[in-house]
Amino acid sequence: MKLSKAVSYRILRICEEKDVTINKLASMCYMTQSTFQSLIDGQSRNPKLLTIIRICEGLDIQLKDFFDDHVFDNIERED
Repeated sequence: MKLSKAVSYRILRICEEKDVTINKLASMCYMTQSTFQSLIDGQSRNPKLLTIIRICEGLDIQLKDFFDDHVFDNIERED
């Protein structure tokens, strides 16, 4: 699986677990809805670590918990 798809999957999954919408998450992370939409749609092919850290802070989870999912086991490079 490509990194952008794995990140999108993980964001959606955590939001579902925490009963948070993408719009609400954007607000919680002080980020624009368009930034999140590009992550979810896969338009952002190489999400920055800082963006993922901000998402983790908004969701009140640790970075290691974000990446602790089988979806990141076999990531394909997106050069």
